[in-house]
Amino acid sequence: MAEIKKKCWPEFFELMMSGKKNSELRLADFGLKAGDTLVLEEWDPKTKKYTGRKLQRRVRAVQRIDVSKFHSMEEIRKNGFYLIELV
Repeated sequence: MAEIKKKCWPEFFELMMSGKKNSELRLADFGLKAGDTLVLEEWDPKTKKYTGRKLQRRVRAVQRIDVSKFHSMEEIRKNGFYLIELV
């Protein structure tokens, strides 16, 4: 089981801390698997510094998706993505 540290902007960090956000959309440029620990370190993009606050969560599941199979890069740039959480 690995521990992976990633920056997290304040508005998303707060949602994770409050329990209102329980998922994360990230570029798959690092190794990650179920059981690993994701450490989110709050990063202030205005000051370009870490705030010192950290949040650890165990990874329940990971899905890697090649979106280029479904959409052109032009469509992706124009529209972006939704990360949808269902209850």
